[in-house]
Amino acid sequence: MPGLKFRVLLDSEKKEEVFRDILIADTDNFESFYKIILDSFDFKGDQMGSFYVSNDMWDKGHEISLMDMTYDDDSIDEPSTVMNSATIKDFLLEPDQKFILVYDFLCMWIFLVELIGFDKTEPKKPSVLLSIGKAPAENSREDITEDLFSDQRLEGGLDDDDDDDELGFNEFDDDYSDDDLSEFSQYES
Repeated sequence: MPGLKFRVLLDSEKKEEVFRDILIADTDNFESFYKIILDSFDFKGDQMGSFYVSNDMWDKGHEISLMDMTYDDDSIDEPSTVMNSATIKDFLLEPDQKFILVYDFLCMWIFLVELIGFDKTEPKKPSVLLSIGKAPAENSREDITEDLFSDQRLEGGLDDDDDDDELGFNEFDDDYSDDDLSEFSQYES
């Protein structure tokens, strides 16, 4: 089975289907697969991403990352699998094998990847066989950290309180009242 046909569905907020069918050699690595997927959706490819081996329920399994992120951490039992050294055929466990590709961990673009067929001839390079739907612009999804660190006081979201620190946390609000601590003496012998 030298040629593999994958359907790559972009999970988006739109109600329309956006997917690409990609033909790639079974001996190609995940890095070339990653690049053709992002190119086919007009994404720049300048962000981190990882493939996850998946099952029929679309659960995330073993991670195949763009870069080795273990930093020689001895506490990690399993060595990191990196895209440029991971061959696709080594991760085909089922005839309809599924992968999840997460791209840009701040914006969380998710691609559902499923093996849909085989080709007897090995393609010289990965190619897009079918393109359905217009992909949203890569910058159309907000960075999830913007919500966490935005100044909500400007939007009227938080009360203006003098006890709040620069991040909006009240330094003196620990959910304890003086009554809770009345039984304890500061200096017990």
